Amino acid sequence: MQRLRLRYARRGRLRFSSHRDFQRALERALRRAGVPIAFSAGFSPHPKVSYLSAAATGVASEAEYVELGLAQRREPDEVRAALDAALPDGLDVLEVVEAGPGSLAERLEASVFRLELPGVGAQRARHAVDALLAASTAQVVRMTAKGSRTLDARAAIVALTVDTAAGEPVAQGADCAILRLVVRHTTPAVRPDDVVAALTLVDDLVPPEAPRATRLAQGPLDVATAQVGDPLAADRS
Repeated sequence: MQRLRLRYARRGRLRFSSHRDFQRALERALRRAGVPIAFSAGFSPHPKVSYLSAAATGVASEAEYVELGLAQRREPDEVRAALDAALPDGLDVLEVVEAGPGSLAERLEASVFRLELPGVGAQRARHAVDALLAASTAQVVRMTAKGSRTLDARAAIVALTVDTAAGEPVAQGADCAILRLVVRHTTPAVRPDDVVAALTLVDDLVPPEAPRATRLAQGPLDVATAQVGDPLAADRS
């Protein structure tokens, strides 16, 4: 069985698609593109597709990952082009590589997010960021299908800064602070909305409009530099 690893983006309105929506879209695209996906054995065979650390609904992303098992060998570039053409606009296959040794899931240690706060000035955002970084904990409550869940958003944050581009106008007379967030992958995962909730908790920062988050990267974490590496680098070598 050939194993391929995909990096895809979720853009525009497709950021509001759920993980299950993407699963259905990918399975349809695999059939349309004629990709010879392998299936598990047993009474109820399933396509050999592994979905890794998907971003939350509403979060755009430039770095989502999927691993495929193929029953017949295919050129990675051909699979990329065929799947990209078969998927709807906004779900864009950026790269396909043949899997090398090791687990891709174990390389996905942290994520980098761009977090936009419309209606919040850079100075106000910087004050809230400083307060959150100075806090030892930030216990926030997230509502789930099974009820409320409390998690420590501060513990997962590796770095949080106001971007040098902060203060970009989003409307006449309106500011938009832009934050760069590096967060460890924890269980449960700390999401960008949890970090916004933590900013509200420690410094009463309440953005007047809904924040917008984009995952820029996810991969191995260098704690000393707060840099997140490319998880497919080892597969290309």
